[in-house]
Amino acid sequence: MMEETEVLEENELIPVSMQIILHAGNGRTKAQEAIQFAKLKDFESARTALKEAKDNIVLAHRSQTEVIQNEAAGKSYQPCLLFTHAQDHLMTITSEVNMTRDLVDLFELALEK
Repeated sequence: MMEETEVLEENELIPVSMQIILHAGNGRTKAQEAIQFAKLKDFESARTALKEAKDNIVLAHRSQTEVIQNEAAGKSYQPCLLFTHAQDHLMTITSEVNMTRDLVDLFELALEK
């Protein structure tokens, strides 16, 4: 049991994890918007939403890459389940954004004829 005077030190990966989750989640939202625009045959708006999705994925990836580069340079971090979750979240949503790009292309091919 923890003494009242004992203070838990916050794992420095927690704020990084939250940034990854936030930006990846924003990317997913924009990808979902792109699909809705494509269904309406508004391919210009769909492409804009896809660019915003990709921009958010890049922001999330930068946060992750900084941690990886720091570790490669010898910095040690406390293990953090939230960081593992954030990386999984980013990987999954990156795949979703890539698939959405392909779906918008297919919508355009199918609906513009």
